[in-house]
Amino acid sequence: MTGVVLDSTQSCSATDDASPPFAVGAVSAVAALAGVVAALSATRYGYYYDELYFIAAGKRPSFSYADQGPVLPLLAWSMDWLFSGSFAALRIPSIVAALVVVIFGAATARELSGGRGAQVLTATACSTSFYLLGQAGTLSTNSIDTALWVVLTWLLVRWVRTRRDVLLLVAGLVTAVDMQVKWLVPVFWVAVFVAVAWLGPRELLRRPALWWGAGFVVVATAPAVVWQARHGWPQLGMGAVVRGQTNGFSGSLMFVPAAAQMCGILGGVLLVYGAWRLCRSPRLRPYRFLGVAFLLVVAVFAISGGRIGYGVGAYVAMMAAGAVELTALGKRWLVFAAVPTVVLSVLAFVVLTTPWRPASELTPASNFAVAVASPVYGEFGWAELTSATVDAYRALPVDQRSAAVIVTDRYIQASALDHSRSGAGLPAVFSPHRGFGYFGTPPDTAVTVLWVGGDESKLRTLFSSVAPAAKSDVRVGIPGITTDVTIWECNGPTLPWSAMWPSLRQL
Repeated sequence: MTGVVLDSTQSCSATDDASPPFAVGAVSAVAALAGVVAALSATRYGYYYDELYFIAAGKRPSFSYADQGPVLPLLAWSMDWLFSGSFAALRIPSIVAALVVVIFGAATARELSGGRGAQVLTATACSTSFYLLGQAGTLSTNSIDTALWVVLTWLLVRWVRTRRDVLLLVAGLVTAVDMQVKWLVPVFWVAVFVAVAWLGPRELLRRPALWWGAGFVVVATAPAVVWQARHGWPQLGMGAVVRGQTNGFSGSLMFVPAAAQMCGILGGVLLVYGAWRLCRSPRLRPYRFLGVAFLLVVAVFAISGGRIGYGVGAYVAMMAAGAVELTALGKRWLVFAAVPTVVLSVLAFVVLTTPWRPASELTPASNFAVAVASPVYGEFGWAELTSATVDAYRALPVDQRSAAVIVTDRYIQASALDHSRSGAGLPAVFSPHRGFGYFGTPPDTAVTVLWVGGDESKLRTLFSSVAPAAKSDVRVGIPGITTDVTIWECNGPTLPWSAMWPSLRQL
């Protein structure tokens, strides 16, 4: 076996023979079971509101959006075009992303010298993680972003073992794609660069392939950067919104335990054990930088008030390292430690994340915060909201309908109405909220507006007359979004829409 000197403190093999064979059959079996669970989860209830927003964004192609890149809107629009009206089919990309996490998680364990047991254990941990597999139930930026981070980690680990620079070029391509999903992956690379500069392999930083890949990322991201600059950098502004939703410092205090909890029982155990063993195990010495990079990623998102799901793709390498070290202890540890943990993890995942309960057994959300904290409530009420809006629109005098538009208080409502607008015969839909605020401004000729939701007193400052026109309500839904929502007939804007809209727009 040929040795390749990395630094004064590290060495690593440069041959593929150093790694055990990939347990294709066993890992595929775990992935298949995970896929079944993910597919069942994807068939629950109805469209999640962000999915409807992605479809709406996909109908309006752009190099960038106020709160994301173009990949998710393109995926959502494509799936909706191929399988019109199927919310389950819309979630196929997230299911595929979850399986990518499972397979590449196992592959990472293999690259870390893990045999069949370590690979299966890692795949099982990913498959029973409340977050890693649980997010496959809806199409989201996090599901795609997580999968791409896992692939990036595998590419880096494999490069350390093989020194094949083509892997770094592929990493640049994957990073460029991820930048079109959301702008979190630079945190991953900064953490890796800092960790590698400290612990090695410092040779990575001297490889031209790495910087050619970085150059490709810059070129591919340039159109999005130009769009953001022209629109006042709204995607960066979303950071402040997220920090407000996570309650600032209190959110950062809860970040670490909450993130570990989201990994599930088995995943949480492997996560902690793997991070510890990366610092101590001679077997994992060439990959110590992964542990430091992981800690830096967690610290950045915790201190900045990021969401719990941010950076979770970096956790999989820790799970893989934990599985490698645990299986190296011998069969006795597997029987008395790993097997019971796996059983408990599977049971916990099935009980807590699989939506077996019918909608009639769900308890209504007490308030808006409770509802948005659980994806379940965001899948109800769209038909009722559309029906009430149609009733309000048809109640307008015929001569007013031609100049009427719909404006919603939240992007959630606008997304739902935009999705059903054509079939329901509704006029154009606008909203000043989030990314919808950048989709267009109501025409100045729109003197009659059906405003969905919102506060009457605020509306009276915007229009000469405001009156309730219809009501939308559902038992299980989001308060103020689909539950107890008033649709207002508003006439006579106090300012032209072109002058009013910029002040109304908010993230």
